[in-house]
Amino acid sequence: MDLKDILSEDDKLRIIQELVPGRQITLAHVIASPDPILYKKLGLNPEIDFGRSAIGILTISPAETAVIAADIATKTSNVDLSFVDRFSGTLIITGMVADVETSLRAVMDYAEHVLKFTVCAVTKT
Repeated sequence: MDLKDILSEDDKLRIIQELVPGRQITLAHVIASPDPILYKKLGLNPEIDFGRSAIGILTISPAETAVIAADIATKTSNVDLSFVDRFSGTLIITGMVADVETSLRAVMDYAEHVLKFTVCAVTKT
């Protein structure tokens, strides 16, 4: 049986979508030595030593946890908080490659062991 058989011409199909956020980090990535155009397109500080710099990206849910992740990241090493969105769960940090990696790993460790989140691997390009 298909929907045409169930609904008459005047009936409307109503679909309800629900977001059920898990406790998880679904993306943790380090972009080492990014092309300067990436900084410009993301609206990040262009006055950077691009040869030694990195961008760290994290996606976390529930989204509000991005605020906690931002706090941990900035307290762990010398990184700049470039973007944090408590509605989407997105965090972007910038700094030297080692500092960005250290900050992301500290966030991952806290999320996994203290908050009991499911976390992905930290990837790097």
